[in-house]
Amino acid sequence: MAKTFVFKFGGASIKDADSIRNLSKILHNRLRNHTVIVVSAMGKTTNALELILSKKLNNEEYSSNITILKDHHLQICSDLFEPKHAIFPAIENMFLKLSRTLDGALHKDNYDEVYDSVISFGEIIASRIVQEFLCEQGQYCLWEDARELIITNDDFRFALVDWEKSKANIKKYLLPKLLQFPVLTQGFIARSITGKTTTLGREGSDYSAAILATALKSSSVTIWKDVPGVLNADPKRFENTVKFEELDYKEAAELTYYGASVIHPKTIKPLANHSIPLFVKSFLDPAQSGTKIHHVKEVNKTPCLVVKDEQVLVSFKVTDFTFINESHIHEVYAELEKLKLRVNLLQTSAISISIVIDKQLFKLEKLVGKLDSKYEIKYNEGLQLLTIKNPSQKLIEDCINGQNVLLEQITRVTFQAVLTPLS
Repeated sequence: MAKTFVFKFGGASIKDADSIRNLSKILHNRLRNHTVIVVSAMGKTTNALELILSKKLNNEEYSSNITILKDHHLQICSDLFEPKHAIFPAIENMFLKLSRTLDGALHKDNYDEVYDSVISFGEIIASRIVQEFLCEQGQYCLWEDARELIITNDDFRFALVDWEKSKANIKKYLLPKLLQFPVLTQGFIARSITGKTTTLGREGSDYSAAILATALKSSSVTIWKDVPGVLNADPKRFENTVKFEELDYKEAAELTYYGASVIHPKTIKPLANHSIPLFVKSFLDPAQSGTKIHHVKEVNKTPCLVVKDEQVLVSFKVTDFTFINESHIHEVYAELEKLKLRVNLLQTSAISISIVIDKQLFKLEKLVGKLDSKYEIKYNEGLQLLTIKNPSQKLIEDCINGQNVLLEQITRVTFQAVLTPLS
């Protein structure tokens, strides 16, 4: 079989009718058999669905939010299709299913499971609209449910991929279709071995593309973004950013680990292990070169800056005057693993452990509840984690710029600081 190509389009690239038309133009000379198109939910749909879940959890009225979201998608369809097109009743039906899904109970013990079943509607609806429009343009492609392809465990919201089962499903269901037409599917969503909808972590569509590419032994993966490529800093936060023409897998993986949002953190590893190049290109200027992520011999010396918002600094202080040792760290990390909480920064002192984690609903409460009998626990929310690779002292000072530093850490090539954002 010929080598496949995987294209991933995020929410910003399909946020409205004009964006979907632009996607069609990008694919015009690129679409062929053996091509997989992976799409996310449209625009801010995931945020809107999260708000609906929040309202339900707090016993607030949310039906109007569903109506607003449905009308938004129907308006996009009105701009793309004739009034009697079959997409309109299909969208109505999907939103009816969403409403029925939300009729069930929702509480802190089942929140993650319900979250996945609700949030997945964003990707399903978006993929139906995009696939129908491409076919209308004569760019024929087949629709595939990603939940038939990618199989995971039951760790809702942060599901772990069962690679063997997923590869078998991709070979069984996807390969035969690719022999006939390009295939369009969803990012971010999957199915557990027990048949329930799962998700791969926020912004996980990049990872979906990497999973499919790895199983198919693809020639490349291309992620289409609203930036010209991988930059050394977020242009919305910092001036005079630098675009990388190429970047080594290791460097890219480190940047995603620290919180660079241009690529999902789990994307790089499977591609690097199989030497599949990853291109990050602009859907606003598709003719430009973008950034190629592959094996690069030269070490990058350009300073890279990453800021993560909504961070929580948690400190665990022993109360019996013993010193911190490996058993204390293991005890804390065991609870973090159970809650699927990743540590973004760790620092120890003689009598305390400090960690920085992402804010997640109910998770901090559960963590404190498990360990407060053994430690004195204090935490600060609403913080920022600043990471600078290849820093200079002036760059550090310029970035901190009067903000209150709660914790900092420096190694040979990396500076990190936990900051209270300026109001």
